[in-house]
Parts: sequence; structure tokens; C-alpha cells
Amino acid sequence: MRDYETISLALSAAEMGILVFGTLHTNSAAKTIDRIINVFPADERDKARGGVAATTKGIVAQQLCPTKDGKGRCAAVEILTYEKSLPNLIRTGKVSGLNSLIELNGKAGMQTMDQCLMNFLEEGKISAEQAYLKANEKKKFLALMERELAIAKQEQQSSPAN
Repeated sequence: MRDYETISLALSAAEMGILVFGTLHTNSAAKTIDRIINVFPADERDKARGGVAATTKGIVAQQLCPTKDGKGRCAAVEILTYEKSLPNLIRTGKVSGLNSLIELNGKAGMQTMDQCLMNFLEEGKISAEQAYLKANEKKKFLALMERELAIAKQEQQSSPAN
């Protein structure tokens, strides 16, 4: 969904009860909602926010990360599913609260992008640098990346010259 007309039609269909799946180039649930709302002219945004609030049942954001071994990619995903406070967050324009909603509902299958990246990092699937590059809250990953780079530099300096 790239333009006003497409997004408007999708929202209208959803409001009529039609199941709508759409894709957007965003990397978080909050950015997805912001992108949808901001495609509308300023005088239509409140109505659009109400429509999105009433119809959103879930958002999955995905980023592909190169694996640490360099042989593939793994999909880091943020998962937002419906929870009773979701419509109010969207309707009131408080999408910045979505991260907290997702974090609090991990047992319901939700996860933030940063939680997924941290899991991949702990499992050794991706490098700290990749986690940092893909993270929404980069501060969480900065020290890990700096430590990884320092270790790599130290290993490089201590290895015999070829």
C-alpha cells in the first residue's frame, strides 16, 4: 500500500468487514500506523485514525538480517496482535505506546523488533552490529556492538600476520 487511494480503499474495505492484508515498507508497528495515517490529508486524519483503530487486528513488521556466519539471512519480526487497549492508542494518536503494549503482552505472542533482535544476538544468529543497524532503540545495542568490534580488533591484532 503505497498511496492515498490504495490505503483509503483498503481502509474502506476493512470498515465494511472485509479481511484486508496489506504490505508497507516500515520496520515497526508504530511506523506502520503512522504511515497509514499520514498518507491522508490533515483534515481527514482523525477519521482515518478512527478507521484504523476500529479495524486493526494485527501487524507484523519484518527485517531480514544477514546471519553471523554470512551464509544466509534470518527474519527478525515485530508482532502486534489485537489487545483491548490497542484501538484507544491508535485513536488518540499515542502510537508511541505500542512498544510498551507489545512488551507487556509477550505471553500473548507479541514481541518488539528489538526483543527479536536481542534473542537472535543471544542465540549467536546475528552480529551485534547487525542488531544495532536494525534496532529501533539503538542505544540498547550500542555497547554490545562496540564490545564486539573491540574484541574483533583485539583478535585481529593478536593473530599472526599472514
